[in-house]
Amino acid sequence: MKPFESFLAKQLEEYVAYRKALGYAKMPLRHRLAAFDRYLQKQNINRHPLQPWFFLQLRTEISSHPNTVNEILLDIRGFFRFLVRKGVLDQNPLTDIPRLAKRYFVPFVFSPQQTELLIKAVCKDIRKRQKYFLLDMAKYMAIVMLARCGMRINEPLHMQRCHYRKEEATVYIHRTKFRKDRLIPLPKAVLAEIENYLALRRIFYANDQNPYLLAGRGKTPIKDYHIRRAFHRAVSHIGLDRPKQVIGNVTFGAPVPHSLRHSFAINTLNKIRARGQSPQHALPVLAAYMGHRKYQYTGAYLKVKDADHRMGLIEYTKSRAVVK
Repeated sequence: MKPFESFLAKQLEEYVAYRKALGYAKMPLRHRLAAFDRYLQKQNINRHPLQPWFFLQLRTEISSHPNTVNEILLDIRGFFRFLVRKGVLDQNPLTDIPRLAKRYFVPFVFSPQQTELLIKAVCKDIRKRQKYFLLDMAKYMAIVMLARCGMRINEPLHMQRCHYRKEEATVYIHRTKFRKDRLIPLPKAVLAEIENYLALRRIFYANDQNPYLLAGRGKTPIKDYHIRRAFHRAVSHIGLDRPKQVIGNVTFGAPVPHSLRHSFAINTLNKIRARGQSPQHALPVLAAYMGHRKYQYTGAYLKVKDADHRMGLIEYTKSRAVVK
């Protein structure tokens, strides 16, 4: 990681080391403080003290997204609180700097029927020529895992063949986000798809040396951009290619591969509710399945009840914006 270079570089490094010693993750903090460090250099600031007016100016210029600005300000405020405790400063110059109005994000949500249409569209795009067939099959399998298992896009891409356990009908997901490992059961439909894909690999390659479950070229896995291209092509084919919309302080997201993970969480809890069971009781189990450290993180996915609710929310937000 690039070192800090402003006149506060030494103190910023000390603060990052201090937070790391307390057990906090280094990278998000360092990334945000690096934005502050670059801004100090851009403004040619090379002295203490920094006045509140400087941070009001920073707040308007450092990023166009208010949520990002608030995150950066939060970490800068913590940094100056650290300097006050060390006796470097008498007071924190950010004490009276208010946060910007938060912008809310509502992800795109696929209904169960739309998810099935998407998977079928990806399947139809599989090219039959030997040169492309297995690569396209791997793309299809990755999207099946995103849709039916709620995985993050990097999880099926990094999965090795030894992580798949046919006898147990499970896959082992190694060192994913939050540096967590997890072992998850596979739905029967996904298990059948994996077995079919591996059987085809054995037919096409008698001496298959690729260690990855979803094979790319040579001994490499398929790439992130392979999945995104296949996903967006299928979304366009089924008529769901929607642009991102910003209405007031709400951003309604366009369909992206991660939307399948959001949709998996929402649609799974809706199925549980339809069976007359408690979604609230199921939330910790779903959180463990999806690899969240806390079930509250899974709950953050549930900003809308389903795809229809999201569409109604767009219309409601539009009407409120017109009235204002």
